[in-house]
Amino acid sequence: MPMDSFRDVFDSVLKYLYDMPNISEVGYKSWLAVLEPYKFENNTAVLLTENEFTKQTVLLNYGAYIKEAFENVMGFPVEVNIRIKSKEEAPQMPETVPITQDKLTFENFIKGKSNELAYACSIAVANKPDGGTDSANMFNPLFIYGDSGLGKTHLMKAIEARVKQKYPELNLIYTTTENFTNEFVLALAERSTTEFHNKYRSADYLLIDDIQFIINKEAVQEEFFHTFNDLYNAGKQIVLTSDIAPSKISKLENRIRSRFMLGMQVDIQPPDFETRMAIVKYKAQQLDLQISDNLARLIAEKIKTNIRQLEGTINKIKALTLYTNESPSVPMVQRVIKEIMIENQPSEITNERIVAEVANTFHTTPEDILSQNRHAGISLARKVTIYLMKELKGLTYTQIGAELNKNHSTMTIHYQDVVKRMQTNSDFKDTVNDIIKNLKESG
Repeated sequence: MPMDSFRDVFDSVLKYLYDMPNISEVGYKSWLAVLEPYKFENNTAVLLTENEFTKQTVLLNYGAYIKEAFENVMGFPVEVNIRIKSKEEAPQMPETVPITQDKLTFENFIKGKSNELAYACSIAVANKPDGGTDSANMFNPLFIYGDSGLGKTHLMKAIEARVKQKYPELNLIYTTTENFTNEFVLALAERSTTEFHNKYRSADYLLIDDIQFIINKEAVQEEFFHTFNDLYNAGKQIVLTSDIAPSKISKLENRIRSRFMLGMQVDIQPPDFETRMAIVKYKAQQLDLQISDNLARLIAEKIKTNIRQLEGTINKIKALTLYTNESPSVPMVQRVIKEIMIENQPSEITNERIVAEVANTFHTTPEDILSQNRHAGISLARKVTIYLMKELKGLTYTQIGAELNKNHSTMTIHYQDVVKRMQTNSDFKDTVNDIIKNLKESG
């Protein structure tokens, strides 16, 4: 690949890395923006750095992220090789400039009917730090929910950017539920919960992504409950995102659910055609990609439910134009769309996946489900497995019995038991539906 083309690809890689929620701005500037592209050959990206310490730090902390970014931009598997720069390898080009203009902000959020209320509420929250007013309390907490890839994190990061710009003196914390959980577990292990409390309960703005993952973690729910109360009672702003509405999050303590519903809950729906067209054109403009209205329309018509897939399609088309020197064409776009759709297709629901998912939900093991153990909890997990194999795979009772090493004559009794429980026990029904959702969406 020509050096200029690799420079363009690497700029797109840096943009992808800069937008990743798990990479801080300090980390980006200190370790990623200082990398220099050297060459691309045999599907390997060679990057240069100044010394061994930087090389090892980047590989240890960011190696997987860099590989993910290259593969997202290029559209095919890429290996990453980081070398220490020598005079012979010094690239004859300007140094990499940190990409900041395309940070996730309100200005580059594409608005449409599907997200305009969430956008307006987010603007209101970012512009009004005075949590003590009645109007501000309407949006506290602000709970944004919708399927993955529709812009929830973009709005969270836009709030963060706006608040830091307008009110730099305020203490804003943006994190994910996974990070919050990991920090709390570490604080417990190191007996440093006081420092953990001081960090989160001193926030003026607390933004937490993917709050639905707080389920099945009783100690974390307890900690979050008290953090929420302290901040809310002090008039501090809380913003949360979730894949589903607070009322639909199963295994969530009612006292937490009720607090999620104190302020404003707003959903984001899949973008309509006009919004998808606007996203495609904006993304192409960002990458300096010349794409006709017909090709933009083709992409917008085929990819309907996920903004990340739209952006990924444009990224891959841009990479192909650099890699092959071809101009965007209908065959190229159709091929990229097909690849994007295949990449995002959930894995086949196998019997093994059903058993594993049920075992994880009921805190047991696949071996227990397949055993002769008649413990009440294991027995119930086994019945749910039977139900799912029937519902999701369409297996006969004889086939299910063979899978579970059980007499097929009892399969119908266990299946009917699950059906009755779901009709009379809403929590149990939610649990089974959560398993089905995970199996259909995960890969």
